[in-house]
Formats: sequence, structure tokens, C-alpha cells
Amino acid sequence: MNPSTIIGMIGGLVMVFGAIVLSSDNLSIFINIPGLMLVVGGTLAATFISYPLNEVIAVFRVFLIVLRNEQLYAKRDIDELTEVAKLRFRGEINKADQRLNQIRNPFLRTGMQMVIDGANTEDILTLMQWRIARMRARERAEAQIFRTMAAFAPAFGMLGTLLGLINMLYAMDTAGFEQIGRNMALALITTLYGILLANMFFKPVALKLERRTEQRVMLMNMMLEGVLMMKQQRSPAFIRETLQSFLAQHEDDLSDPSQGATGTGAGRPSAPAGSTGTRRAP
Repeated sequence: MNPSTIIGMIGGLVMVFGAIVLSSDNLSIFINIPGLMLVVGGTLAATFISYPLNEVIAVFRVFLIVLRNEQLYAKRDIDELTEVAKLRFRGEINKADQRLNQIRNPFLRTGMQMVIDGANTEDILTLMQWRIARMRARERAEAQIFRTMAAFAPAFGMLGTLLGLINMLYAMDTAGFEQIGRNMALALITTLYGILLANMFFKPVALKLERRTEQRVMLMNMMLEGVLMMKQQRSPAFIRETLQSFLAQHEDDLSDPSQGATGTGAGRPSAPAGSTGTRRAP
């Protein structure tokens, strides 16, 4: 499990619940089933209207990724790439081709297979950059669904507020204070539900997915650098050291607040000194 996600969600709910306990003598007034149905049901309905059914269902499965402490296995990929590069550098093409079947990263395996098959640099760049762009676009769309839900939830909370106020005003001449109070509670509690869902769950999940995409794009670009160096017949030791410095540099960039949030739409990170970048080999 991802400890920061669990701590954030549970800690946030505990803080909200604690504030309610300290500020109210009757906790049941914060439980309003019609208001919750209006906010949750309206948010889900608007989301299904906005996106295809398969995308919405898939994005709820993605939510499990947020709860999981996903490993990117960058060091394992570097080791596997270096091992295949070493076999190719020695001219043991058959052994390198056999070793490819054991590579667990499909993106890396595809790039090295193209190198061993003798594909030119332009074809390798075109295919691998296309796969990076496709992955980024797909995961950006998944995060955008949660951002859309974060926008819908407060809107339906406001809708519940208007509904409660209409009912309250309509019943003021004929109903007692009990019914007026019940309608007023509906008017206020739906706004609370909408704001809570948007800012405690939907927006944080979107940010978590965008952060994950940023890290995955960094790793895929690093693997692309390694494949290009392998294509250029660089020594395995040089490939390993360059990729390790590449990884260390970008881990520092991702954790450095002074760099600012780049989001999933950030451009491809620059390679460290000595790296080939994505330029064509001479």
C-alpha cells in the first residue's frame, strides 16, 4: 500500500470528523442520505455523460493504483539493458536475442529488439517516442476524469443547496419549524459533501496520477537514452554510468520544490552530460 495516500485519506477524514465532534452535540445532523445521493449520484451521472463508458469504468480501476505503492524498477531496467548491451558489444547477438525474452519491461524490450534487428535510429526514435506520447495521453485522460469529477461534485452540492432552499421557502407558510429545519439542513449539507469529495478525494487522486505519469515518462525517456547508446555501440560501462546519473538527476528534480510542478504535459527532460539525448546517431 502507498503510505502517503493512506495517511492522507485517513488523516483527512479523522480531522474532519474530529472537527464535527468538537463543534456539534448531535452528529446525526451531518448524515443526510438524500443529500449524499444527490451529490454522488449527480457527479457519477455527469461523468458518465461526459466520457465513454469504458473509460469511466477503467479509471475506477486506476484508483487502486493510487492506493498501491507502485515500483518503477528503474535500477532493474538499467541492469537488464546493460546486460544485453554487453552481449551485443561482444558480438554475441544470439545470446543477446535470447536474453531479450526475459526482459520484463515491454517498452525496453521493444527498443532493444529493434537495435538487435538492425533498425535505423530514426525508426527507433519514431516508435519509442510515439509509445511515450501514447502512454502520457492515456494517463493524462485518466487523471482528467478525476479532475472533472472534482468540478462536478461542488456543482451538485450547490444544486442540493438550491433544492433545499426552494423546499424551505415553499413550506414556510404551511409547515412547522421541523420541516423548515430539515430543508435548510439539506441546503447546507450538500455543499459540504460536494466540497469534501472534490478536495479530499477527486483532486488528490488526479494529482497522484499526474505525478505517477511524470515519473513513468522520465523512466521511459531514460530507457530511450540507453537504447540509443546501445545503437551507437557505446560501452556497457558508459551506458550504465550515464543512465544512473540520469536517474539520480531526475529523481532530484522531481523532489526539488524549486523546480516547480511540471505536470504531465512537461517536455522531455534533458539528459545529463555525456548522454546521447534523442538526437540521431552520426
